[in-house]
Amino acid sequence: MKPEFDYAAALAELEQIALKVEDPETRLDDIDKLVSRSRELLKGCREYLQGVKDKIDSLEKEDK
Repeated sequence: MKPEFDYAAALAELEQIALKVEDPETRLDDIDKLVSRSRELLKGCREYLQGVKDKIDSLEKEDK
């Protein structure tokens, strides 16, 4: 079973990634890994938000 996506944790991790990428001490190799991880997190966030939107749309249809 797929674990529940933690949107808040993903946002927090994205904020940390942004700070690391902006840090001049961060190596290019590390930035590449951070960018890849951020893509994964963004994909998860988009899917989560789409699921929430779908639920809201479904509830609105039930109310009509």
